[in-house]
Amino acid sequence: MRLIAFAATAFLAATALCRAGDVANLEVMGFSADGGIFAFEEYGVQDGSGFPYSNRYYIDTSTDKFLPGSPVRVRLDDESASLEAARKQSSELGDKIVKGTGLNRGIAAGSSPVTELNADPHRMVVNPRPVFPPIDAPLEVRLEEIPLPAAGSCEGMGETSGFRLLRVDARDDGQTALLHEDKTIPQSRSCPLGYRIGGIQTFFGEGGKPAFAVLIAIRGVGFEGPDYRWIAVTGRL
Repeated sequence: MRLIAFAATAFLAATALCRAGDVANLEVMGFSADGGIFAFEEYGVQDGSGFPYSNRYYIDTSTDKFLPGSPVRVRLDDESASLEAARKQSSELGDKIVKGTGLNRGIAAGSSPVTELNADPHRMVVNPRPVFPPIDAPLEVRLEEIPLPAAGSCEGMGETSGFRLLRVDARDDGQTALLHEDKTIPQSRSCPLGYRIGGIQTFFGEGGKPAFAVLIAIRGVGFEGPDYRWIAVTGRL
């Protein structure tokens, strides 16, 4: 009986692993010297197809808009192709927008990976830089999911949603400022079922206002399980 129970447990574990979704790796490339640009990469191997991919995003932190030529999306439709090859190709294309060597990673002020189970996925409060006692006001963001129809065909896949991101000002009786609000769901998100705050990156350069980026993980429908992709909402402190 013990042998049977062990075999059943092993089978269930193997089945769960076989049905694992595709969680994109996140690589923060950083900020330009004046904090005006924020860049990051997501990369991995697609579940189902086995195709390696690498996407790079370059964002103007003052307007929260993509720079011309961004995003850079590379997918090698060949199971035998390497992830390194996909990342090399996206790096070469991205360097035409902003040289990677000219970016500063800044400060990882907060982090909550998709594997984190005991954190609030919709709220994060950080000290913007590692100075103690703090000399900056806390940076607090809150995420609200908004039911919205997706641009593609998502029937039977679950209720799709967009999101609203708020910044809470601790110095002004908790007044909130709107950082982002979806009116529609971009087609690039496919069938998003949920969101969580994955991290906050900050940058204090020698000139100009400090900058920040809120990294948000999107949970979507994958071939073998839920997929996670990344977006960022940026601003100046």
